[in-house]
Amino acid sequence: MGKLAVYKYFAFMVLVVTMLVSVFILMGLFGGNANPATGTAMALTVYALPLLIIADAVLLLFWLLRRRWLWAAIPGVALLCSIPYIGTLWQPGIFGGADDSKSGINVATYNVALFGREINGFKAEDILSVMKSHQVDVLCMQEYMETSGDKKNSENYLHYFSAKATGRNDMVIYSRYPIVDSLAIDFGQTNNSAMWADIDVNGKVIRVFNVHLQTTGINRALHQASKRKAEGIDVEHNVLLRHIYGGYTQGMIVRAQQADIMAAEIAKSPHPVIVCGDFNDVPYSYVYRTMKGDLVDGFKECGNGYMYTMREGMKRVRIDYIFHSKQMEGVKYYKHQASYSDHLPVFMRLNL
Repeated sequence: MGKLAVYKYFAFMVLVVTMLVSVFILMGLFGGNANPATGTAMALTVYALPLLIIADAVLLLFWLLRRRWLWAAIPGVALLCSIPYIGTLWQPGIFGGADDSKSGINVATYNVALFGREINGFKAEDILSVMKSHQVDVLCMQEYMETSGDKKNSENYLHYFSAKATGRNDMVIYSRYPIVDSLAIDFGQTNNSAMWADIDVNGKVIRVFNVHLQTTGINRALHQASKRKAEGIDVEHNVLLRHIYGGYTQGMIVRAQQADIMAAEIAKSPHPVIVCGDFNDVPYSYVYRTMKGDLVDGFKECGNGYMYTMREGMKRVRIDYIFHSKQMEGVKYYKHQASYSDHLPVFMRLNL
């Protein structure tokens, strides 16, 4: 009798956890609809989705092994609802892309992290060699530093790319096709910004956006904490956690405001658009949904495997993107394992 009571109690607790996980998954899937400025808690659930989905799959297996079909239906439904989200991170690649024989362009986006502030220019040259090897036609770079050593990167890059447009501070777009117009977009009191360039591709004008949205604030908080420790100042863990949380939520709110600005700029475009850049946010977040709008997520269209664009340790998340108008079709979408930055370059082949 005692064992039966323990078993029933255990099964009941697992059922409670199953229901909670399923509820939080549904909250996360709709969390991107909540503006972080007014719905911070709802918006934060998006970031827990990968762990929640893994837990949901384990719970589904548990109930299936117990042959409790009714209870298995709860995590099963949550998992089915998560399929579109999973598609933003992983694609089987069994459907292939569009016909590559049509005329098109190769686009790349890369946060180069100021080339590591290198003074000899080797990193810049190596990155240019990577772009050449992938036959890139349009390159969007964030955290770009024009001068490196005693040579200007732009002069070397323009030996391959024939045109260049610059934004505010560290934003640049290189193109092998003529750039007929461009505009820098200022986000105000921040180091981040955006820009666009109208590019004439064999008589067809497309507007390419290059975007670098507000950073998370976590690295800044950790840097300040380590600096204080080096000065002999004790930093309590709860104080550090509060500082990280405050910085992260503030960054979420600022990114959301910047995404709203960019969505309005994208909507005003008189030409088909390609949106590239470092959004500093994950799929299904408010920023992702706002920036994407009615555009096509290139990875979901023609990507393959697990997509992440940060290469450091536990930060292997997807925050760099290429979106495009529905008038275009994607052929191939992939990342390249380069070690020149904490980001990975992302490439896409597009038919016009």
